[in-house]
Parts: sequence; C-alpha cells; structure tokens
Amino acid sequence: MKSLFFLFACFAIFSCSSSDEANEQPINEVMYFPPNDATTWETKTPGSLEWNENNVPALLDYLEQKNSKSFIVLHNGEIVMEYYFNGHTATTPWYWASAGKTLTTAVVGIAEQENFINTNNKVSDYIGTGWTSAPLAKENLITCKHLLSMTSGLDDSNGDGVAPSNLEYIADAGTRWAYHNVYVKLQDVVASATNQTWDTYFNTKLKNPIGMTGGWFQIESNRVYRSTTRSMARFGLLALNQGNWNGTQIVNSAYFNLSTNTSQNLNLAYGYMWWLNGKSSYRLPQTQFQFNGKLIPNAPNDMYCGLGKDDQKLYVIPSKKLVIIRMGDEADSATFGLSDFDNTLWGKINAVIN
Repeated sequence: MKSLFFLFACFAIFSCSSSDEANEQPINEVMYFPPNDATTWETKTPGSLEWNENNVPALLDYLEQKNSKSFIVLHNGEIVMEYYFNGHTATTPWYWASAGKTLTTAVVGIAEQENFINTNNKVSDYIGTGWTSAPLAKENLITCKHLLSMTSGLDDSNGDGVAPSNLEYIADAGTRWAYHNVYVKLQDVVASATNQTWDTYFNTKLKNPIGMTGGWFQIESNRVYRSTTRSMARFGLLALNQGNWNGTQIVNSAYFNLSTNTSQNLNLAYGYMWWLNGKSSYRLPQTQFQFNGKLIPNAPNDMYCGLGKDDQKLYVIPSKKLVIIRMGDEADSATFGLSDFDNTLWGKINAVIN
C-alpha cells in the first residue's frame, strides 16, 4: 500500500507567476537546501503552489500500479510530495542503475577543476595503453570527453564487459554515438589521476559535502550506486543549481552547463551522461536509428535527466524549479533508460502541477 511520508503545510511565500516559462518561480522565494544530518527537510503542500490536488490520487495509483518503490517531488528544494510503495521506506536503499552515470560525470568535473585531469586528454594518458583491443592509433583517439559523450567508437554489441577483449574498435572516436558501459573507465581515470580510490574521492568531494548516503556496488562488470531516494533527490537539487550546494560550488558551473547541453552532433538529446529533453531528435541505446521529435513529449523542454534500467528516474526541470525522483522495479518491460512509462508518467505529473 502506498503511504504518505511527508505532505503537510509549512510556511511558503507564493506570488503570481509570469507567463514566461523561465520566470514561473515566485520571485521572492529562496532556494532551500536540507542540512546534512539526513533527517531534516522542509516541506510545502501542493496547495501552497496552487497545484491540482484532485489529480494527486491518479498519479499515485499509476505509480503504484507500475511497480514504483518511491516518488519524491522537490520544488525550490523543499519536499512537496514524498511517497513510498510496496514496503519500501525512506531509509531503504535502492539502486540508481544508469541514472548513476550522472554521478560519474559530476566527479570527473570535480577532478578536472582540481587540475588532476583534462577531459580533452586521451584516456590512455591516465590508465596506460592497451585498455582496449583497438589498434593503438585508434585507442589513442579516445579522450575522456568521448567517454562522457558516448562517442568512444568502441563496439557496443559485445555486452557490458570492459576488459580489453570486450572493447573492440568499430569507428574512430567522435564519429559514432553508442551507449556503452565503457564510461566506467572514467572512474579508473579519476582514481589513477588523484592517487586515491574512486570511492574515497567520490565520498570526499561529492557524497559527503551534500549529505548523501549510500555507496558503490560491483555488479558483474558495472559499478552501481545504491542509496535512499532522498539521497538521489539531494544530487538532483545540486544539479538543479548547476553544481552549487547552498553557496558552495561543488562542481564547476561551466562544466555542469556543458554536461547538461548537447555534447556532440550525433545524438542531440545527450550531454555528458545526462539525457536532454526538447531537442529535435534523439537516439537510444542499442540502435543507430535516429528518432525525430523530443525525448519525452509530455515533459518540459528544458528538462535534463538521469535515466536508468528498470525505470529509475532523476528529472531536473530548471524552469519550474523542480526535481522529481522515481525509484522502483521495471514499470512494464525491461529498459536501459527511456521507456513509454516516462511519457505517461509526465502526463500524470502535468495534471497535478499545471
């Protein structure tokens, strides 16, 4: 059964919104950041935002029917909705799947701003040659930015393994977009460049400063992050604020801006491991087909998101000052990221917030 964890009134200032989408936020409301004690988080009600509360039950019913475990909506940093389903609780960790790629993106940016790495440099500068089975000249074309943007040119049909035997040349780096697990090599790059383990650097530079819980777990050839839903919401709030946490710039804002905009001309809907809405076309994992139209038609054009297998969702919408999290099992059939669930869910969300 679904349970309401937090949904009560607190003091909130509300003023009439502009017709300009970028100025819908009440002009005198300051962004809220929860303290790092992991227990306190200010809330507000949907009614205080003049949302349509009559449509909340339909949204929750849909989430529960689609195997959701948790759902959080932040507005301006404060919790507006927080629900848990099917025995899941606020303290239960769950895996981010590929939505956690965005964590790797952020930490790579931190390592670059601390001058440990340069994302324009080739990967082999940091982890040595022979990390692929590509000819050396082709391997040396692959930069850290190619891994961030999924344009390594390595064959994506060899499964998720990242041993050299799995990483075969298929095209020159930068000439082909393909969703590939090879991005995890960026964690090796950071570890080598900083002379620290990935976990230590991640915890010191990102996890602890914003009060996240959880940790990395090895699943076959992949490293997956697991945490509470609120921890994902904390990272979403950092993303909403372009890498700034309550006045401290955790991730360089210029780099974060690059991360959440088109990173190459092959897949307009892809940044540095962030999916981008509102573009004229997009490509999906495991195909070279280009689809016309925007990624999630029902969602705001300025939304960027982390999307993971089994419908893990991290949506960030700057124009509406929203962060929306959905964790759970697969809604319908197994997917690597995007699914029909996204568009239907956004139809239900729009019925509440618009």
